[in-house]
Amino acid sequence: MKEPTDKPGLGGLFRGRVRRAPADLPRHVPRHEHNGVDENIPPGIRLAGAWSWRLLAIAGAAAVLIFLIIQLRLIVIPLLVAVLVSALLVPFVSFLVRHRWPRGLSVALALLGTLAVVGGLIALAASQIAAGSSDLTQRFEASVEKLKAALLASPLQLTESQLNDYLDQANQAIQSDSQVFITGALSVGSSVGHLVAGFLLALFSLLFILIDGKGIWDWIVRIFPRRARAAVDGAGIAGWSTLGNFAKVQILVASIDAVGIGVGAALLGVPLAVPIGILVFLGSFIPIVGAVATGIVAVIIALLFNGPGYALAMLGVVLLVQQVEGHVLQPLIMGTAVKVHPLAVVLAVGAGSLLAGIPGALFAVPVAAVLNVMTNYIHSGVWRAVPPPAGDLLGSPLWQTVPRRPGFRRTENPE
Repeated sequence: MKEPTDKPGLGGLFRGRVRRAPADLPRHVPRHEHNGVDENIPPGIRLAGAWSWRLLAIAGAAAVLIFLIIQLRLIVIPLLVAVLVSALLVPFVSFLVRHRWPRGLSVALALLGTLAVVGGLIALAASQIAAGSSDLTQRFEASVEKLKAALLASPLQLTESQLNDYLDQANQAIQSDSQVFITGALSVGSSVGHLVAGFLLALFSLLFILIDGKGIWDWIVRIFPRRARAAVDGAGIAGWSTLGNFAKVQILVASIDAVGIGVGAALLGVPLAVPIGILVFLGSFIPIVGAVATGIVAVIIALLFNGPGYALAMLGVVLLVQQVEGHVLQPLIMGTAVKVHPLAVVLAVGAGSLLAGIPGALFAVPVAAVLNVMTNYIHSGVWRAVPPPAGDLLGSPLWQTVPRRPGFRRTENPE
C-alpha cells in the first residue's frame, strides 16, 4: 500500500497552490519581526542607527589616515610641497617642450629659476634687516620708552610695576598663542638635519615629477581595479587642474597683497617695508588668514617704531587691502579657481593649523579643493561615457590637464 505524501501533484502545481507540511512551517516567528527587522523600533531610529555605524566607520578610517600622515610628516610635507610647486612648473616645462626645448634643459631651467626666485627673496629680506639692525634697535628702545611714558601719564593711572606685569603677560600670551604654529614649523624638522633632509626630499620629488610625471600617474592608476581606472583618471585630471588654478591664482593674490601693504608701509615711513612685503607675500599663501596675520605684524612694527598715529594709518592700509581681497579677488578669482565657499576655507585653515600648525594651514585649502572637485567628478558619472584607451594605462593629468569629452580618445603628447 502506497504511503500518503504531502507533496503536491501536477494539478496543484498548475493551479499555483502548493501545500506545505506542518513540520516545514517555522515554529517560533515573533509577530513583531518582518524580514529580520524589529517593527517595534521606529523607522527614524533604524535609519539613524544605519547611518551612525557607517559614519563611525568613515571617521575611524579618516582618523587612521590622519594619524599615519602625522607620523610620516617628515615625508608627507616635502612631498606635498613638491606637488604644489609642480602644479606651477609643469605647464612651464610643457610650454618649453612644445617649443622644441629639450626636456632636460626645460626641467633644469624651471628648477633653477624657482630656487633663484625663492633664494633672492630670502636674501633681500635678510640684507634689509641686517643693514638697519643697529638703527632699528635704538628706535625700538626709544619707542618702547615713549610708549611707557605715555601710558604712565594717561588717565589710566598705571604704575611702572603694573605696566611691566602687563607687558610680561602679553609676552606670555603671544608665546602661548604662537605655540601651535611653532610646533607646526618644528614638525617639518626639529633640527637643521631634518630641515635639510626635507628640502632635499622636496627637491628630488619635484625633479622626478617634472621628468616622469606621466609614469608616476600611470603607476598610481594601475593600482586600482580596471573598472575604476576611468573614474580615477578623470578625477585626477580634474583635481590636478584645480590645484594648478589654485597655485596660479594664489600667487596673483599674494603679489597684490604684498605690493599693497609693502608700498603703504614705505609711504608711511615704516621701517622694514621690503621684508614686510615679502612676509605678506609668503603669508598670503594661507588664504584669508595669512594676509591678516602678516598685516598685524606690519601694524605692530609701525606702532613700535613710528607711534600710534602711523600704526592707525598702517592698519587702514591693511584693512583696505583686505577689503579688496575679500570683495574682489576672493569672489571673482579665487572662488572660480578653488570652488570652495569662504566659510569652508576659514574652517579648513583653522582645522589644518590645529592638526599640523603652519603646514596644515598651508595645505588645508588646496587639499579641500582637490578632494571636492574629485568627489564631484566621480559622483557626476561623466567618466562612464569616456571610452577606454587602447592600452592599460589611462594617461597622465600631470602632462595633460584638458578634461576629456565623451567620445574623445586621449593620445600621447608629442615630445
